[in-house]
Amino acid sequence: MKIQNSHSYRKVAIAACFGTFLEWYDFLTFATLAVVFAPLFFPSSDPSAGLLASLATFGVGMVVRPIGAAIFGSIGDRIGRRPVFMITITLMGIATVCVGFLPTYSQVGIWAPILLVSLRLLQGLSAGGEIGGSAVYLTEHAGNANRGYKTSFLQLMGPLGILVSTLQIALLQGHLTQDEFLSWGWRVPFWVSLILLLLAFKARMALEETPIYLQLSKGDTQSKSPLRDNLKNPETRKRMFLLFFCISAGGAILFFCVQVYTSIFLKTSVHLAPQLVDQLSVYATIALLPLTIFAGWLSDKIGRKPVIVSGLVLGAIFILPAFHLLQEIGREAIQTNGNSIILITATLIGLSGILALVVGPQTALLAELFPAKTRNSAATLPHNLAAGWIGGLLPLIVTWINQKWMNDLAGLWYPTIFLASSAVVSIIYLPETRRVNIAI
Repeated sequence: MKIQNSHSYRKVAIAACFGTFLEWYDFLTFATLAVVFAPLFFPSSDPSAGLLASLATFGVGMVVRPIGAAIFGSIGDRIGRRPVFMITITLMGIATVCVGFLPTYSQVGIWAPILLVSLRLLQGLSAGGEIGGSAVYLTEHAGNANRGYKTSFLQLMGPLGILVSTLQIALLQGHLTQDEFLSWGWRVPFWVSLILLLLAFKARMALEETPIYLQLSKGDTQSKSPLRDNLKNPETRKRMFLLFFCISAGGAILFFCVQVYTSIFLKTSVHLAPQLVDQLSVYATIALLPLTIFAGWLSDKIGRKPVIVSGLVLGAIFILPAFHLLQEIGREAIQTNGNSIILITATLIGLSGILALVVGPQTALLAELFPAKTRNSAATLPHNLAAGWIGGLLPLIVTWINQKWMNDLAGLWYPTIFLASSAVVSIIYLPETRRVNIAI
């Protein structure tokens, strides 16, 4: 099998990561603007109902991710990892650019939310094929040495997508009046996607197929029905469940708690100024980047399992207290208390550190759990099922529970209990995979 040198791997990693960055930028810009979308596309006399409808639309895109994973994951095992990338990047880019040209409810009535949901469905299908499949692609190029460190960079694309979209929105809100932003300013991040799409498409045209897939395609070892073969194999089924329940669901819950819901919580429950919240989110995201790489490197030294289990346990212990602290010190921060702002920032960075422990080793582990011939479909389906149904619906479920119990913290028992359960199952059943030969 061809061994890639460091320059060749860097080229592959940059092209793959840039495309995944675009997927996350497109996908998460929607989440960042959830509060803005509520009155524009879901007008209601009750602001809470409008916010719930907006969050539900975000959740719809997450719910269909497993369908995209099932379709594109199987295609990736049958015809190659590379062709799938070209399809998914095109779908995501077109859907996102179109969101920027949508008419609002005041212009076309009910057709506005219908069109928005339709484009969100296309985004979800695309993300299902990209996120998970990109982990397999990059890991198969990385080889057997230092996989945790080499592949951890892919996990930076989600935070970077949020960072760029948040900075862009903050810049627009700082230079436009509120009326201008609500009229046309919110559309700009979606228009920018067109430029990023062209750059990502060009970068991906230069991508090579993974050496492991090329080796499989030369022999008679490819599966004709990879998804069915995975579900028939007891060991693969068990590992797909562990990936779903422990690694991907745990990471997705922490990601949406830390990177998505904290912003929504500080804006809607604590009532901090949106510009201040966006600024604090930027600090936390910047801190997450080196922490994620460190966690990937650490998993090469001491193993994937201890690093991931530590993140799940710490998440279960600290999610509720952290949000309670954010609520308490956030009220003081409204009075422009400088110490309170520092405490909020420190809390957000602490949550980012917990998230990094789970997602840093995640890319490598996705590929290491499964045999090469059915790896793409085995990894992408449970990963996107967890990210879509568990993580993606988390803001909606937490907000709904909060409103049901009339308590801004009640809904956070849901991620707390889930993370605790994932930690217990991981401790008992999750195998150590850092020394696995991924060519087999």
